[in-house]
Amino acid sequence: MLDANLKAQLKSYLERVTQPIEIVASLDDGAKSQEMLELLKEVASLSTQITLLDNGDDARKPSFSINRPGADISLRFAGIPMGHEFTSLVLALLQVGGHPSKASVEVIEQIRSLKGQFSFETYFSLSCQNCPDVVQALNLMAVLNPNIHHVAIDGALFQAEVDDRKVMAVPSIYLNGEIFGQGRMGLEEILAKIDISGAERQAEKISAKEAFDVLIVGGGPAGASAAIYAARKGIRTGVAAERFGGQVLDTMAIENFISVQETEGPKLASALEEHVKQYDVDIMNLQRATALIPAKNVGELHEVRFESGASLKTRALILATGARWREMGVPGSNNTRPKACASARTATAHYSRASVWR
Repeated sequence: MLDANLKAQLKSYLERVTQPIEIVASLDDGAKSQEMLELLKEVASLSTQITLLDNGDDARKPSFSINRPGADISLRFAGIPMGHEFTSLVLALLQVGGHPSKASVEVIEQIRSLKGQFSFETYFSLSCQNCPDVVQALNLMAVLNPNIHHVAIDGALFQAEVDDRKVMAVPSIYLNGEIFGQGRMGLEEILAKIDISGAERQAEKISAKEAFDVLIVGGGPAGASAAIYAARKGIRTGVAAERFGGQVLDTMAIENFISVQETEGPKLASALEEHVKQYDVDIMNLQRATALIPAKNVGELHEVRFESGASLKTRALILATGARWREMGVPGSNNTRPKACASARTATAHYSRASVWR
């Protein structure tokens, strides 16, 4: 299944593995099981650290777990992780095999300290470009914390489950049998939803910050641009965003951003964040604004309150909240679609969506 070039690349990655890996496949007599077994044999042949067993008894067939002997790790792929999910497979092998994650020390410790039982299921499609972010985040959490379990499920191979749960979009994430979220979600966003105490601590830290000279609400291209211009003037600048990058994160093909012939939304969002971080800007991510209390008199401070319970004060306020997805309103549908023309908006359109309070 893997061509010579891909095998060579994977073999070089697997040289970073420092701990033994055990892959346990649950198979039936179907063609997809044979296809999965062929893939797993090729993967196992590339590293002496990998052992492949085909005696698994999981109810979902074909599927396979990736384990570390002696460790309590619950990570499973129900389906054949090729296409966009091949990277998810490679990262899972590396992380189970002891290669360190690029996540920050604070985030890793937050994951390890989570209490309770978290059983995640993610429905993905091999053609879905947003799915790998979710799959990789939850796989890492399962590697780091034995209380966290994750199964990544290819909906095309388990159509009965998809129909029974009325899954209408991918990625669709379930936690302990209940819908948890849909669409692109990063590691920190998932953590904020399940670690209430961590979110509360973060809200307290934010509320304790001194007043800003300029506070930008919104982390899309408009907010990033405003932050850079403000910080270059040497004034105390903050950005509070529900998701840094905004709706650009959900836009794959961007072809009307001046000076850039073609790019992808996540790549542009990452570049925007790196550019903002070149300056002394305080970025507060995963903060959804819920209320604005304008200053009553000249010289007083504006206040912005957030869903997390945090609040910030500022001398000048820039609102760059951009566009938002909304419910279709069709009975029986839980899918989302953008407001009129929002799917056609890309980076340049967001620059006109900022307003200023002084």
